[in-house]
Amino acid sequence: MGVSQFARSISESPTMALNEQARMLREQGESIVHLGIGEPQNKAPQAAIDTAASALAGGKIKYTPTTGIPSFKKAVIRYTEENYGRTVSPKSVIVCAGAKQAIFNALWAILDPGDEVILLAPYWVSYPEMVKMCRAVPVVVTPADGTLTPSFDRIERAVTPRTRAIIVNSPNNPSGMVFSRDLVGELVRFCEERGIHAIMDDIYHKLVFDGVKAPSCYEFSTRDTNASSLIVVNGIAKTYGMTGFRIGWAIASQEIVSAMGTLQSQTTSCTSSLCQLAAQGAMLGPQDEVEGLRKSMEHNRDVIVAELAKVPGVSVIKPAGTFYCLPDFSGCFKAGIAKDSFELAMFLLSKVRVVTVPGRDFGLEGYLRLSYAGSTAEVLEGIDRIRWALDPAAPKEMRIGEKTVVRDWL
Repeated sequence: MGVSQFARSISESPTMALNEQARMLREQGESIVHLGIGEPQNKAPQAAIDTAASALAGGKIKYTPTTGIPSFKKAVIRYTEENYGRTVSPKSVIVCAGAKQAIFNALWAILDPGDEVILLAPYWVSYPEMVKMCRAVPVVVTPADGTLTPSFDRIERAVTPRTRAIIVNSPNNPSGMVFSRDLVGELVRFCEERGIHAIMDDIYHKLVFDGVKAPSCYEFSTRDTNASSLIVVNGIAKTYGMTGFRIGWAIASQEIVSAMGTLQSQTTSCTSSLCQLAAQGAMLGPQDEVEGLRKSMEHNRDVIVAELAKVPGVSVIKPAGTFYCLPDFSGCFKAGIAKDSFELAMFLLSKVRVVTVPGRDFGLEGYLRLSYAGSTAEVLEGIDRIRWALDPAAPKEMRIGEKTVVRDWL
């Protein structure tokens, strides 16, 4: 008796595993700085809380239509019109338990065993495992050295007769890069001409900085939604800081949405009615909290980039969006501190109690993903500890929580 070979072949989410390890250390009284979690620390918008409270007081929290309640679909349609300039039918919208489930359901609906899905490194950690769970093959395209965005030429060369989809995540987790208009346009046109699905993971599309605007895939699509190979995924988790509500959606042709709905009906049945109403309240209510969150993340971005510049042997490309950066720590391997990004992440957690995520899990070795979604004080403390751990010129002792740590590894 035991688990299947297939289940054993799927890796645990490294971010979830690190979160659990950090939680256990905190419970033991350790002073943990969490630069690994992708979760804004703001409260949910008041409009979301009020809408959910009203529904809860009514007492009728029941099943919903599998693809989403009509009123929330209307909110998604309005959001799409306002932010993408595209009018879509309710039959082209499916509501899921987060953008993560929307991506998985889309892959499940379009892939057959042996199909290939192109992933653009650095990619979100769950993409390869989702593809493998659909019995398909992830094909990774890496960027040129010193860059964090693959060129269109490299992507095109990776396409084979088995290519069924390309997943595009811009603004990008883990790098914070925003793809150029030229690249997004080339990808959309190429996919529509070849009949390849472009799965646009747009979950961070409003968290952009320095006056940058993330290009919309619909700017370059010449086809009606039902004739297009685009699958656009979004949700409330990052824009509104409502991660625990688990509400996301996908917009695609009616054929694909219908297939996704059938699959969802046999798994989760439907998405929480209470959470959909809360999401509806957030999307239809005042939007000043969205801009407030964006500004606070931009401030933290400036802080973390400035502080990382003080860490010897570390370089970082300034993020244009999200709340992540992907610094290059390969100089630490040359110094003998660690042999790879996983070992370095474990070293920082064990020595100075800072949580980071290894770059290898995002398809790029030599890097660590750092999140600045927490407070500015946490960002400053975390980078200060990292600098102390890696800089031979720093004092030998450092106060970490209630303990004085003596550096004996440099």
